Amino acid sequence: MRAAVRHALPMIAMTAGVVALQLVISAADRQFYMTQLVMALYYTIVVMGLCLVMGYAGQVSLGHGGFFALGGYTSAILTTRNLAAHLRPETLQTLERIGLLWSRTDLYGAPLATLAPWPAFVAALLLTGAVALILGFPALRLKGHYLAMATLGFGLIVYRMLLGSAFTGYADGITGVPPWRLAPGVTVSGAMDNRIVNYYIACGFLLFVLWFLRNLTGSRHGRALRSIHDSETAAKAMGVNTPRLKLQAFVISAVLAAAAGSFLTHFNGGIGPSEADAMKSVRYLTLVAAGGMANIWGAMGVSLALTFLSLRGVFGVYDHAVFGGLLIVIVSVAPNGPGRWVADLLRRRRPTVRSSGAAAEPAT
Repeated sequence: MRAAVRHALPMIAMTAGVVALQLVISAADRQFYMTQLVMALYYTIVVMGLCLVMGYAGQVSLGHGGFFALGGYTSAILTTRNLAAHLRPETLQTLERIGLLWSRTDLYGAPLATLAPWPAFVAALLLTGAVALILGFPALRLKGHYLAMATLGFGLIVYRMLLGSAFTGYADGITGVPPWRLAPGVTVSGAMDNRIVNYYIACGFLLFVLWFLRNLTGSRHGRALRSIHDSETAAKAMGVNTPRLKLQAFVISAVLAAAAGSFLTHFNGGIGPSEADAMKSVRYLTLVAAGGMANIWGAMGVSLALTFLSLRGVFGVYDHAVFGGLLIVIVSVAPNGPGRWVADLLRRRRPTVRSSGAAAEPAT
């Protein structure tokens, strides 16, 4: 019983912090902070998923910006393409009745029937999981910098395809993405009066991801992933199926990135190709390294703080330079994460205490 309570205390504290932060922001009448805060929460989910790949499976991925954009663009395309001209009215009514379609009118008053956000969300996860499976099967057999280059190439391919395709809106991206529809007649958009509702949705999703990753890393599979990170050769010798576990961690991380991209696309009402830019993937990697490779709590806290400051424009034109410099310093000084570096530093500075019952040295 005590162990269960002790395990639940961090989640309770996190939930209390979420509510307290919302109350403070409301009391200060600073609702414009909500947009940046919600965006920071969704970007943090990508970082937490990448922490599973880097900190536990011991792999370096520079393609998570592509997975984020893939999830967002899939939801955007499926929820903005008009199906009214391609389906019979009876079919449209049936699909709308079961919740798969969403009928409305466009800006010019013409009938518009698109896929509902929830089915589009599921389709985005399935597509991204399939792409990650296809990419990860050969790529995860590479090691070191070769894997990083392979995933970086994937991200660059996605970025160029989104930037140069009329189907994805070229550099303008896709706009007019409908908000979430929680129930018939009840929608959630990014408008001012709904920012608090979106904030709680983002926090709820973040808490779910935190609970899921903590249980996963604390399970038998998590211990097997730790063994791969420490020594893949030793893990193989102990009978651990290292290719399968690394592939599973990679696919889970990619699906979490796609889920965050889909949620953020519906919150913002659109998405652009900049989400697949290589610098976004480098930033995710930097935040994982800054929080500690195998420290989900640390990665979450550092990502929330630095991403929120970046979105607020605190770093100005030096934004990319700050994250790049931070990555260089961490890799040079604390490759295992600042938290472990501080702990090791304190351990070395701790004075050695002799036992009071130790025998005195004989006089010479």
